[in-house]
Amino acid sequence: MDLGLGGRGYLLTGASRGLGFATARALVDDGARVLVSSRSADSVAAAVASLGGAPAASGSAADLADPEAPARLVQEAREQLGRVDGALISVGGPATGTVLEAPEEAWRAAYDSVVLGPLRLVRSLVPHLGDGAVIAFVLSTSVRQPIGDLAISNGLRPGLAMTAKALADELGPRGIRVLGLLPGPIATDRLVDTEAASGDPAAARARNAARVPLGRVGSPEEFARVAAFALSPAASYVTGTMIAVDGGATRAL
Repeated sequence: MDLGLGGRGYLLTGASRGLGFATARALVDDGARVLVSSRSADSVAAAVASLGGAPAASGSAADLADPEAPARLVQEAREQLGRVDGALISVGGPATGTVLEAPEEAWRAAYDSVVLGPLRLVRSLVPHLGDGAVIAFVLSTSVRQPIGDLAISNGLRPGLAMTAKALADELGPRGIRVLGLLPGPIATDRLVDTEAASGDPAAARARNAARVPLGRVGSPEEFARVAAFALSPAASYVTGTMIAVDGGATRAL
């Protein structure tokens, strides 16, 4: 299938590694141009180099928790890409902890990065999007069911998912699609680090795989292929929905 990505331009946040970087790779491999962003300038530079550099890939260090960052990032995307056909918006996961253990300051910090940061980016980006553009949020299966020891994520990501649903209603008449992607257990650096911190990485990986009907942890590339399709013109009638990429781990419909 030709996804129709050739010549299109995409802004990706949280994309110097993991799911965002894998998606950037999938987009570039299919002919799109990307601007990747994350908080670390060194990580962004390494990601851009790995993607082949200009003209296929450029980068900019930005922290979406900074109120000034979104407008600057959108301007850089317009300058570097020439056109912006869509965005993949991903932010780092909130701190771990239970509902009662997580301090109030952790909730406030997470709200700034998980909710307000993406919303500021959307507000800066939307005036420059045209018919056929798409905004995709990288969320979590915590949108549909709670994940142990991730109380803040469980509390905030469902709200951002409903915000994406409302945005799809608001922007649909302009031909702009909005959707969410819900990754399950996928072998990102964060998952690998968590497994290593358990003291027995092999046992931790076995536990993660055991809760997936397919019997294994997914790869970033498997997520990226779904994300690239969702961002492409081939998915032109897909909006206002949450797409789980979790090997069947989510028990909710």
